[in-house]
Parts: sequence; structure tokens; C-alpha cells
Amino acid sequence: MANPKILAQKQNVIDEITNNVKKSSSFIFLDNNGLTVSETMELRRKLKESNSELKIYKNTLVARALKDLNIDVESELNGPKIVAFGKDIIEPIKAVNDFAKTHDKLVMKIGIVDGKVTELDELKKLATIPSREGLLTMFASGLLAIPRDFAICLDLHSKNLEN
Repeated sequence: MANPKILAQKQNVIDEITNNVKKSSSFIFLDNNGLTVSETMELRRKLKESNSELKIYKNTLVARALKDLNIDVESELNGPKIVAFGKDIIEPIKAVNDFAKTHDKLVMKIGIVDGKVTELDELKKLATIPSREGLLTMFASGLLAIPRDFAICLDLHSKNLEN
């Protein structure tokens, strides 16, 4: 029979994983095929800049936590995995994708975005979306284009009337 203390510790980890999946908008599984400690710390720093986290859990505990949430990604839980998650949907995906471009040992596998299992191609699409600030800047410049064009039109019309 297993030691009750060890079972309690494992249950605490399962509860932590469950809470992290519930509170995060994106939960990404990454293959860790030989990242050094310094590279892992660098990735942690990049994720922390975007209010995201990086955790390393045992696959069996992740599988139990996801089974409790009725999420099936067990086929992807083989080999050493790292989990990145955050409250923002896009920021952790962008940070991981940017980091993976320069570190070929890190590979995004699958994710849970807004409670739905998301495949790699969809994660790659989400990584190309500009940040919130970038989207707001584009929106503001679009709003400013209308009055600017109207002012140019009025100026041209007044010059036309003068002639």
C-alpha cells in the first residue's frame, strides 16, 4: 500500500494542475528534449514578462488532473513535457513560439485554449496575432484615418474653390 503522505502530495499536485487549467486561458504542452537549466530559466523569464508561468509536472499527474476535467490529451503525454500557461490567451503562446524559433530543442505540441484542446497548427496561428497593445494601436490608427482623410479632402476642396 502506498504511503498516505505521498498520496496526499500527489493529490495536492493534481489539484494545483486542475486549478491552473481552470484559471488559465491558455495551457500549452511543450516537448523538452534537452533544454539546459539556463535555457529553461530564460524561458521562464520571458513567460513571466507576459504574466505567464512555466511548470514541470509528471505526465501521470497531468493525465489524472485532465481526466477530472474531461479533457483528453493523454496521447500527447509521452516523454518529458513542460507546461506553459497564463491568463492571457495569446501572450504565453507568443512567448513560447518566439523562444522555440531560436531553441530547436523546445517544441510546442498541443494546448488547451479557453477550455478546448487546440492542435499545433492552431497554436501557430494564434502566435502570429499581434499583442493587445498592437491591436489597439491598429484600431486607433484606423479610427484616425477617417478624420485625416476628411481633412485632406476639405483642404483639397478649398484649394479647388480658390482657383
